[in-house]
Amino acid sequence: MKIEFQNLIEATWIERRKRFMLDVAFDDGTSTTAHCPNTGAMSGVSTPGSRVLLSTSDNPKRKYAHTLEAVRIGSTWVGVNTQNPNKIGMAMAKAGAPPFPSGLIRPEVRYGKAERVDILIEDEDGQRTFVEIKNVHHVRNPGEANFPDCVTSRGAKHLYALANEVAAGHRAINLFLIQRDDVSAFTLARDIDPGYAEAFDYAASAGVEMCAVRCSVSHGGIEAAGIIPILEKTVAQAA
Repeated sequence: MKIEFQNLIEATWIERRKRFMLDVAFDDGTSTTAHCPNTGAMSGVSTPGSRVLLSTSDNPKRKYAHTLEAVRIGSTWVGVNTQNPNKIGMAMAKAGAPPFPSGLIRPEVRYGKAERVDILIEDEDGQRTFVEIKNVHHVRNPGEANFPDCVTSRGAKHLYALANEVAAGHRAINLFLIQRDDVSAFTLARDIDPGYAEAFDYAASAGVEMCAVRCSVSHGGIEAAGIIPILEKTVAQAA
């Protein structure tokens, strides 16, 4: 249950520009602009001077050869590439790791009102499990991961869509994929986005299962490191 990196390069964060561009300095004194695959606020992981991990592409058609993968926070590498959680989730699903059931696995399947679910699993009896995956990197209290770090109307929309699938007789899981291993619990940042918190409560009461999985991030890749508790009352936590 790991996605591997090849030949990551360390550099130093200089400046983030227009959300998707990151100026970095290499240890040999040279500098470049890397692609930042995270258009969110990146709260707590966007400090100039931080050490970063960059992957490199040999595709000549790419504007930026390097992509930001992780930022060093204290003694911990924190993954910030928002494309990686779905890859980790898919690896977990294929391995049959909790909370995923066994069955036919399909990514990016249309459902609801023009939505695409991250992973859809259908068992031999026709039971469907809809899985939405949310990238998490935010920590405000030591040892406690938070989501979201900014307002996410799209995230709230996904929760309501999952609740509709449960009402239709299917199973639904909202998976918080935490790209850091220095946490032991998860909770909502209700003050940051009350609308998402409202959608979370509605979905949880409707039977959507909530699950938080922390990951270990290193030069070698990102590996799922186990389910951690969600510190929210009356929440059905997937196992």
